[in-house]
Amino acid sequence: MKAVRFHEYGSSDVLVYEDVPIPVPGAGQVLVKVAATSFNPADAKLRAGYLSEVLPLDLPHVPGLDVAGRVAGVGEGVTAWAEGDAVVAFLPPTDPGAAAEYVLAPAEVLAAVPEGVDLIQVAALPAPVLTAWQAVFEHGGLRSGQRILVNGAGGAVGGYAVQLAHRAGAKVTATASPRSTERVRGSGADEIVDYTATPVTEALDGGFDVVFNLAPTSPEETAALAGLTADGGVFISATTPPPAEPGRGVKTVAMGTRSDAAQLTELLGRVKSGDLRIDIAERKPLAELPAVHARADQGTLPGKTVIVI
Repeated sequence: MKAVRFHEYGSSDVLVYEDVPIPVPGAGQVLVKVAATSFNPADAKLRAGYLSEVLPLDLPHVPGLDVAGRVAGVGEGVTAWAEGDAVVAFLPPTDPGAAAEYVLAPAEVLAAVPEGVDLIQVAALPAPVLTAWQAVFEHGGLRSGQRILVNGAGGAVGGYAVQLAHRAGAKVTATASPRSTERVRGSGADEIVDYTATPVTEALDGGFDVVFNLAPTSPEETAALAGLTADGGVFISATTPPPAEPGRGVKTVAMGTRSDAAQLTELLGRVKSGDLRIDIAERKPLAELPAVHARADQGTLPGKTVIVI
């Protein structure tokens, strides 16, 4: 089968499009014929070796945390899935990923794709939507009528955070650049701050029940953002570690994402019903994945990119 792998950590130049054997499912595993995967910023961090101390990889490694496809085989003990089932998942980050024609997945991380939902489209969903859901509701405990600030709402995670918070009845303030303002407004933001014109900490007075930081910020900027959190509120950062003790009863969370098939199933239901929109900027073939990584490193990707196998 064809796959993209890297044999050493490094820049996008280490990615190689090559032939590799089709994997064989072991006990508890499912072989998925991949329809599509998608690019996530974590894929670039793993490739570059930035996470090697906490998430060491067996090299060569196939990237691709998100997978959508159909079951092509099952290992011993797997009874919940059958050949031909349409599935989607957020794969374990240290396992071989979905930038390949076939991938193995633990049976328990798979969620069924509802009939009528496009397999290519949902490849853009798992990692970012689970991050948004877990941040906003599990860590943030957001409720109807509360205020949330999503700092960095122009990306995939931020877009889902805005949509989910809006649907929950919260008042949503978001930061975005002019190129993503209309998309963020369409996701349900009540107020949008153009961070390219005014620093967010100067544009806003604070008092947010939940602040979700998705932007690359310095420790000083992160502390200032935490200062926008209301007394007793929650400050969540998916980038720079949050301040340990911001005071005023503010809880801080360094965001990590776990694979959760039950949550993903519920969110797929929202896609099916039209309550959750999937935004895709572009679709690229597998052979162009190294170029996608290069553009991400340069900061020139236009938005969520799906890799079609």
